[in-house]
Amino acid sequence: MNSVEPWSDPGRVERYRSRVFAERARLRAAFADPAGHQQRVLEDLLAFNADTAYGRAHGFARIRTLDDWRKAVPVQDYSALAPWIERAAAGEDNVLTADKPAVFFTSSGSTGAHKKIPVTPRFMRTTFFPFYYAAWAPLIEHFPDVLARPDAVLNLKHDPIAAPPVTASGRPHVGASQVDFGSRFGEPLSAEPGTGAPWATLPVAVDAGAHLDKMYLRLRMAVESDVRCVIGINPAMVAALPYQLNLWWPRILKDIRDGTLDGQPGLLPNPQRALELQQLTRCHATIRPAHIWPNMRALFCWTTGLASLYLPRLREEFGPGVTLLPAPVAASEGPTGVALDRHPTAGSLVVTASVYEFADADQDLTPDTHTLQPHELEPGRDYHAIFSHVGGLYRYAVGDVVRVVDSEEGVPRLAYTGRNTLSNAAGERLRDAHVLRALTAALAGGGLELRNAACRVRQDGRGAPAYEFALAPHTPWTDDETDRFLGRLDRALGDESPGYRRARAERRLGSPTALRLPADAFARDWQESVAAGIRPTQVKDRLFRQDPAQWRRLTGRTPE
Repeated sequence: MNSVEPWSDPGRVERYRSRVFAERARLRAAFADPAGHQQRVLEDLLAFNADTAYGRAHGFARIRTLDDWRKAVPVQDYSALAPWIERAAAGEDNVLTADKPAVFFTSSGSTGAHKKIPVTPRFMRTTFFPFYYAAWAPLIEHFPDVLARPDAVLNLKHDPIAAPPVTASGRPHVGASQVDFGSRFGEPLSAEPGTGAPWATLPVAVDAGAHLDKMYLRLRMAVESDVRCVIGINPAMVAALPYQLNLWWPRILKDIRDGTLDGQPGLLPNPQRALELQQLTRCHATIRPAHIWPNMRALFCWTTGLASLYLPRLREEFGPGVTLLPAPVAASEGPTGVALDRHPTAGSLVVTASVYEFADADQDLTPDTHTLQPHELEPGRDYHAIFSHVGGLYRYAVGDVVRVVDSEEGVPRLAYTGRNTLSNAAGERLRDAHVLRALTAALAGGGLELRNAACRVRQDGRGAPAYEFALAPHTPWTDDETDRFLGRLDRALGDESPGYRRARAERRLGSPTALRLPADAFARDWQESVAAGIRPTQVKDRLFRQDPAQWRRLTGRTPE
């Protein structure tokens, strides 16, 4: 099996660029006949997996059309497919797919429980790799210098692991960023930008679960390089970087001066660089990435959801003119949209990857939920994303809600708006997207900014449920500003959700309240979550936080 081509190979960059642009061109060409490609994806998954246990149980051999598919297979989430997946993870062949899963991706989902997502060679070849390569096209097309040197990119999500945990059948059960696609799937060009940097493979031994130690060492080494791009995918990882720089700054300076890695010998002393960095401390009370990497060009991560509240200011931390490029609308289970240009939030539906169906986001998903095809979607509306692909996930409700931004070349462009989890204490049926849009409107109405926000349901003085918001303002708010903000937020939530408006009018739901937190509260909370053993890629922004321990850790207050 081919291994990954090293970034130090002189021809590697050109071969990589050619593959990336070719995959984008193929996807764009497919937009000329999206319905035809959707039918071909359906025919392929049916033919390939007809003789599996799942295929026989659901009559794959008799299915010809999307209507047949809808009648034969229910809309389902992970819990519904879990018994089938567990059989495959235990080593049984031909359960969901004719291909044997080569690896099982982890996914934390909204509950924090680790899923086992079966990943087969056929899925990678037909569904994953085409969108995966195309996703990098805007970055390397417009910022070619990020590929000029292996250390020009700080890839925060890259986390190779020598001895991965395995399923009962011995297959690796890891995150996508921990898999060597070259050796596992024969894709020698698959390594992402930044994976050839000196810190990609740490020169000292670190326990696999010591995530903060690994992050420190990579950051300490990257501070000595001229980094041009940061890749995070999960924007919370990018937001944590400025906090970590200041938290670890004295330790970083000492290590650079001494040539050590957290006190251990490993690199050459660099007193000149240490002196340059020390000068920054004399000039700036807060060290920013822009001070250390003045040639920074781009950040690559999700740009919607809660990140839309803080990314504009976060971008300034990395330097004037730094571009935000959106990572794909995708999950461990599969892709939905990928940005093929520099659109700030949305990606085109990957019509060649899966059979896509959608359902109105305000309705509850059931096995027989009425679904829409891509051409039936309306701009400005929110939808549950449901997909089926050859890798064994059939009519799978991934749990993400997407918003149709517009249509390009006859194909909808989609932005992720949040999870489909409902908060429904008094019939208000609030989703992430409702609260985020209300927050955005309430902030704009007073010229206010937040670094991040979360909320929970509490009991007000009358014993009625009410929403309490934990807010980390960018700059301090006065009491008057906070009160006015809460009034605007209350009205905006009513505009977003008729159920919220009725519940407030009937006094079944109390008025919202706020806890103003220090500016770094969410960064500290993120850091503590990683310190507790959660992989950084899985510590994501969460709006609804009903768990008392999580609320106490974030706010420092015990919920009533």
